[in-house]
This record gives sequence, C-alpha cells and structure tokens, in this order.
Amino acid sequence: MSLFTPEFGLVFWMLVVFLILFGILAKYAWPAIVRMMDERADFIDKGVEYAREAKRDREKAQEDAKDLLTEARKQQLEVLQQTERLKREMIAEARKAAENEAKQVREAANLSIEQAKREAELQLRKQVASLSLQVAEKVMRKDLATDKNQMELIGKLLNELENKE
Repeated sequence: MSLFTPEFGLVFWMLVVFLILFGILAKYAWPAIVRMMDERADFIDKGVEYAREAKRDREKAQEDAKDLLTEARKQQLEVLQQTERLKREMIAEARKAAENEAKQVREAANLSIEQAKREAELQLRKQVASLSLQVAEKVMRKDLATDKNQMELIGKLLNELENKE
C-alpha cells in the first residue's frame, strides 16, 4: 500500500513543483488567459449590444415602414378623393357646356324658325296682296266697264265716306 500513502518528501516536492508552476502560470499564463476571457466577454457583450441595437433598429424600421404605409394609404385616399372630385367637376362642367351649347342651338333654331316664319308671312302677304289686286282689278274692270256702274261705285264710295265722318 505504499502507492496510496505517499511519503513526506514526495508530497513536499510535489507541493514545491505545484507552487512553482502555479507562480509561472499566475505570472505569465493567467494574465493572458484573463485578458482573452475579458476580450471574449467584451466581444460577447458587444455582440449582445449589437443584437439589441439591431433589434431596436428593426423595430424602428418596422414602425417607420408602418408609418410610411399609413401615410401612403392616406395619400392614396386623398388622391382618389381628389380624382373623384375632379371627375364630378369635369362631368358637371361638360354637362353645363352641353346644356349651354344645346340652348344656343335651340335659340339659333328658334331664331331661324322665327325668321323663316316672318319671311313666309311676308311672302304670303305679298302673294295675297298681289292676288287681291288682281282679283280687284278684274272685278273693277268687269263692274266699271259701263258708265252707269262707274257712277254707282262713286256714289257708294262717297256715301261710305260721309257715314264714316
């Protein structure tokens, strides 16, 4: 059982070697290990901070995109309303212009009809007057062919004039 129970000298030298190795490691290796661990911790902290910042940026970008989409929809609605209003105005203007043009056409047609009517009445009066004169002339020639008829007509006309006065 001597393997399991070490002697004092062996334990002493093992302790000395352990302390020397511990001192060398503490002086040279431990600062490098601690520095690497600190760098790794800083790297991880920076990564976490970068991830948080990226998350904030993503959330801000999503919010901005949502705001832009809302604004775009609002502008789209405004454009549609404006377009609808312009359409109604254009239709109203076109209707008004058509009504004005129809009114002008009706007025022109009425004037043309009135003028044609006047011309027809004038033409008819001329024809009636001409025919009346022709008829009167023929009647007068027939009636006034003799002196007796002429004297009767003159007497009749004088009597009518006296009655009118």
